[in-house]
Amino acid sequence: MRSSSVNADLDRRKRWLALMVLCLGVLMIVLDTTIVNVALPSIRDDLKFSETALVWVVNAYMLTFGGFLLLGGRLGDLYGHRRLFVAGIALFTVASLACGLAQSQAMLVAARAVQGLGGAVVSAVSLSLIMMLFPEQEDRAKAMGVYGFVCAGGGSIGVLLGGFLASVLSWHWIFLVNLPIGAAVYGLCMALLPAKGGQPGERLDMAGAAAITASLMLAVYAVVNGNERGWTSFHTLGLLGAAAVLLAAFLAIESRVRAPLMPLGLFRLRNVATANAAGVLWAAAMFAAFFISALYLQVVLGYSPMQVGLAFLPANVIMAVFSLGLSARLVMRFGIRAPLACGLAVASVGLALFARAPIQGDFLIDVLPAMSLLGLGAGVAFNPMLLAAMNDVDPRDAGLASGVVNTSFMMGGALGLAVLASLAAARTNFLLERGAAQVAALNGGYQMAFALGAACGAVAAVLCAMLLRPPAAARAGDSASTA
Repeated sequence: MRSSSVNADLDRRKRWLALMVLCLGVLMIVLDTTIVNVALPSIRDDLKFSETALVWVVNAYMLTFGGFLLLGGRLGDLYGHRRLFVAGIALFTVASLACGLAQSQAMLVAARAVQGLGGAVVSAVSLSLIMMLFPEQEDRAKAMGVYGFVCAGGGSIGVLLGGFLASVLSWHWIFLVNLPIGAAVYGLCMALLPAKGGQPGERLDMAGAAAITASLMLAVYAVVNGNERGWTSFHTLGLLGAAAVLLAAFLAIESRVRAPLMPLGLFRLRNVATANAAGVLWAAAMFAAFFISALYLQVVLGYSPMQVGLAFLPANVIMAVFSLGLSARLVMRFGIRAPLACGLAVASVGLALFARAPIQGDFLIDVLPAMSLLGLGAGVAFNPMLLAAMNDVDPRDAGLASGVVNTSFMMGGALGLAVLASLAAARTNFLLERGAAQVAALNGGYQMAFALGAACGAVAAVLCAMLLRPPAAARAGDSASTA
């Protein structure tokens, strides 16, 4: 009896250690989204990029990352989640080496595209691995909280680490630092993560995979170039139209093929559909909020980059505190729906406070309350949103569900940032034409974007409050509706 208890404790300890290693791999991917932005000026000067060509250091990564999330998740279901996770880590690490050694523009951009592919695979199967490691509801909620903390805090760490490496060493080291981390994660994952998984005999839906990957890549390309080309230009509308046609073709293929890449019945699961719809709206609001609030602090209030980082610190600390335990306790006490709806509502209030931030704003009055509410809302909502998107899914489709929710966040954030930033710019131009001063016009545009972001968050909160159901009830209702 004692031996059984000791073995159970060892197994439990191994699972939490596996989670730490898994999250270290995810952190490496999350860091990359911000660490590169800090080093862009150094990369431009060293490799003689033009301003228009420099964006491809970011866009090449975004294209493959956004395009392969869905396919990466499904490949994990078919061929094993651990196998795909370590393959993604290996690919990302090797591509990081190529980036760090790059001496030409073409080599760096090509390596960044491969990095995006590896990052997409890691991100797409990470949630399914957590679901597999922690079948118990309480442990799963805690594990999701750790994952949420890594995703939320990774961006801030990337800014600090990127600035240090680029200034003390060189831009090459923002990529080379991934080598020991990637090697350690690969070896520890092989030792700690269970190798079970996969669906022997199942064939990959090649036509569906090609259609959805091409659709997502075209959509990402249209979005990241929308501001430069113009949102009503033939180029942007043509790409978005082609992406929509390919999406329609994908849905037609999935409704007919024997072994679809994405069983359409997945979206008949009420909680899954609701969580992903809310995720798109929330990501749209939050991505735009953090981008535009940084502009407000720098352009309107005149903060230095270091002061901007410190202004974001309260939100990150509050988010961390809730992600690392309090959010899981709220889920275990109140279920998924109430914490998720309340968290989204609180974050929306924070955005609404930013929508009234004046030109002569004061940190304690106009910035700190809004930042604190954003951190509180995000810290409470992130965990239950992931649980709502994953809990009711058949284990055979866990990788796909992980890829879907990551795609929702990524596409919602990219679209939200592009649309709200464009509307803010349009509002600024309108105010300038009416004779407003430059700073007042910019602030008017930022206020409009914050207000629209608050509306997106409020709609997401209402959706969750009205449509989410407890997991057991959701499974029963979904089974009845699909019977």
